Amino acid sequence: MNLLLIGVLLAIIAIAYQIGLTKSRNMAGKGNNSAMLHSRPGYYGALVALWCGIPAFLILIVWNIVEPSILKHVVLDNVPAQIKATMDPASVSVLIDRVQAIASGFGVSDQPAAYEVAAAQQLAKFENIASFAKLAVVICSALIGLVWAKRRVEKRYRARNQVEKVINVALALCSGVAILTTIGIVMSMFSEAMRFFSFVSPLDFFFGTEWNPGFSTSGNAEGSYGLLPLLWGTLMVSGIALLVAVPVGLMIAIYLAEYASSSFRSWAKPAIEVLAGIPTIVYGVFALMIIGPFIKQMGAYIGLEINATSALTAGFVMGIMIIPFVSSLSDDIITQVPRSLRDGSLGLGATKSETIRQVIVPAALPGIIGAFLLAASRAIGETMIVVLAAGNSPLLHVNPLEAVSTVTITIVNQLTGDTDFASPQALVAFALGLTLFVITLGLNIVALYIVRKYREQYE
Repeated sequence: MNLLLIGVLLAIIAIAYQIGLTKSRNMAGKGNNSAMLHSRPGYYGALVALWCGIPAFLILIVWNIVEPSILKHVVLDNVPAQIKATMDPASVSVLIDRVQAIASGFGVSDQPAAYEVAAAQQLAKFENIASFAKLAVVICSALIGLVWAKRRVEKRYRARNQVEKVINVALALCSGVAILTTIGIVMSMFSEAMRFFSFVSPLDFFFGTEWNPGFSTSGNAEGSYGLLPLLWGTLMVSGIALLVAVPVGLMIAIYLAEYASSSFRSWAKPAIEVLAGIPTIVYGVFALMIIGPFIKQMGAYIGLEINATSALTAGFVMGIMIIPFVSSLSDDIITQVPRSLRDGSLGLGATKSETIRQVIVPAALPGIIGAFLLAASRAIGETMIVVLAAGNSPLLHVNPLEAVSTVTITIVNQLTGDTDFASPQALVAFALGLTLFVITLGLNIVALYIVRKYREQYE
């Protein structure tokens, strides 16, 4: 019903736009002289369409929000009081679902009670009445808005100003949704993290050197919840990834910006950026099945014992994944260095390589550092590669050839399976997520500050 109603509304809105457009053109005269109007004809058509559509869609949204609670009361009003008195909230929810299933015609798996059938019949009648009422109210509101807006279309009416106000409000709402979503995520993690810290001391969590959570059914925090092994594993894997991605990505950026021909650059840069579009689970499987065994075999040739799943394996593959971030951002920064700096250096007798080392890279260094920090935040927050290739060993050691565990691996482990989300064993995932969020947010803020400062220097 909602899809049909939305389709009808869109058709009415299209008609409203044409009505407003036609009336404004008629006011402009035979020569379609828009100078006689305050706004162009398209703005008048858009204004009529907006006044037709916005009130109707708002009514439809509010109706759909309120309707489920009303239907719930309709069901409960048709259930005998003595039966309702014996039900808890969970049983009431099950009863409502059963009555709605019977009313929809799908039925239930067992034999429904007589009162359930009676309530379903009343619910079906009410739903039919509500559907027709919704259709009538929404369409009538659209038509009323169309007629009212059409009457306001005059030569000197500021249609453009009104349309632009609506667009500004829509853009502000979209921005607000993004901001509120971020705030909601942070607040939810913060509140659950505070519940975890009611079980475990923050000092033990942030400065503990042992990670061994005990799973109990009593709700108490058993075992050790030290963050340092996980944080060190995250930094170790991310450091290896940056050691792979930073030099390779920077060399790629320098070559594409300074040495490559335009034809080669036109296809090489998009081809490199394809790496950023590959799902991380594919990288994880690649690391687990190919890179890990290869590194282990190479280590055996030189007398080193290397685990197939280790910090080295995960960091190496992660470095391959973030090469496009480093190369693309660094390339954009290098190409923004003014041409006059290059010409001045070459004019003083410097070679091209000397110009790159002593002029271009130092001038682009703030932006390049910003690119490195953005790549670091991407590496720190990676999940699937480390889940499959790091080994999940939460021990505090400095050997990259052994298995490690990271913050993201532990979040996945703590929230997977049959877990009581009110227990410290599950709540610790929110404390870990909040810690990871603060780290990546700090890196992003520093990186964006450096990049913006660099860009302002040459604009």
